[in-house]
Amino acid sequence: MKQSLTPNFITKDFPKDEESYNARILVRAGFVQKVMAGAYAYLPLGLLVLRRIEGIIRKHMDKLGREIIMPQLHPKDSWETTGRWDSLDVLFKVISNDKKEYALGPTHEEIVVPIAQKAIFSYRDLPMALYQIQTKFRDEPRAKSGLLRGREFIMKDLYSFHTDQDDLKAYYQRVKEVYHDMFKEMGLDTKLVAASGGTFSKFSHEFQVLTETGEDTIVICPSCGFAQNKEINDAKEGDICPECGKKIEIKKASEVGNIFELNRKYSDPFNLTYKDNNGVEQPVYMGCYGVGVSRLMGVVAELFHDNKGLIWPASIAPFDVHLLELFGSDEKENKEVTKQAEKVYNALQENNISVLFDDRRESSPGEKFSEADLVGIPVRLVVSKKTGDKAEYKRRGEEKASLMSVEEIIKMITTS
Repeated sequence: MKQSLTPNFITKDFPKDEESYNARILVRAGFVQKVMAGAYAYLPLGLLVLRRIEGIIRKHMDKLGREIIMPQLHPKDSWETTGRWDSLDVLFKVISNDKKEYALGPTHEEIVVPIAQKAIFSYRDLPMALYQIQTKFRDEPRAKSGLLRGREFIMKDLYSFHTDQDDLKAYYQRVKEVYHDMFKEMGLDTKLVAASGGTFSKFSHEFQVLTETGEDTIVICPSCGFAQNKEINDAKEGDICPECGKKIEIKKASEVGNIFELNRKYSDPFNLTYKDNNGVEQPVYMGCYGVGVSRLMGVVAELFHDNKGLIWPASIAPFDVHLLELFGSDEKENKEVTKQAEKVYNALQENNISVLFDDRRESSPGEKFSEADLVGIPVRLVVSKKTGDKAEYKRRGEEKASLMSVEEIIKMITTS
């Protein structure tokens, strides 16, 4: 993508109305734009990051279930069936012109169960799992922490249906494994943390990433891996781990995913049953499994940056390469620079390497360098009078740069 043909949303200063680092840097670097408290627009660079995150999520979720899309507007009676119309305090409620009441979906148990009911009749139809990636709404009393806690956000929610608790527990363990692999591919080292289940279940598990700016506090044992959210454990730094007897630590962390054993909490209100091999009606057991898609962008921004800007993990960066074309005062030399830059740009694309090409003539070399650091694409290439028929290769976050041929650059990127 050529920057000369793309709107530039990068700003020189951090926004004054944002407190959290993730929102401050993502707005300044041109990835998102705040529309109101708790709601953001995703700009071209931000949308590319979201799409790459979604791509990794889909790859791993397709191992567990099938993708669907459910409506964001929910009928009141579905939420009354489960008793959550009056009990869920973050539920956005709207009234139509004909005075009927609806909810904006914060989660989709009330919708997915009636959908699944159309496909579940016999034990042969189970287990079954459905997932979606979609915008959710929650009437947070105070939207804060940028992309980490909004009123409108993008989430992946997976729902599984089972013949009994044993089948649910086996699937639940499988989800844990897939989630760890999925987050690892995004460059994240997650900790599996026991937590309360809130409105969904008695207990749950969260996937937390350790970060000093995290909004959660977890109790963790570095020796055996025991971990619990501080909300259900009042231990102090240096207390003894209940699992191995070693000393525990108290750490700040950010949640990127959560999983719940719902059992029959939402299937029973809708009378969701199946016939076993004797023809007897039996209750269906359920689990639900969430990932904060837009939240992930915020967490990564909090984790991977320096004083110059963002440093995206290669797997979710908006582009693989940021190519900078630097001009001088001699137009004849500039034509040769353009010729070489176009050669590099085309060669990279032909090898399926995505490129953000800074071909802008009105921007100075200093502006291009500072913006490249701010945006944080993993590899920066520079073509100038000094580089001749080669290009300067440097990884974001590293100081050392090397002069390479196009062939060497392609090999370096495709094999790393």
